[in-house]
Amino acid sequence: MKELIFEVTQEADGGYVAECLTESIVTQGDTWEELRSMVKDAVQGYYFDAPKPQMIRLRMVSA
Repeated sequence: MKELIFEVTQEADGGYVAECLTESIVTQGDTWEELRSMVKDAVQGYYFDAPKPQMIRLRMVSA
């Protein structure tokens, strides 16, 4: 797999939630920077024993 795409929504409290469109990976963060870090960590954990994607894309969507 070369790329994972996450849809990102902003919560009412200001935090962010990212959900992968092709895998069962969901994570959240209080800031955009924290969310990016949490997505990287979640992907590392999901693919701990398999080749990791070459690119991770975050796509902000309006609620």
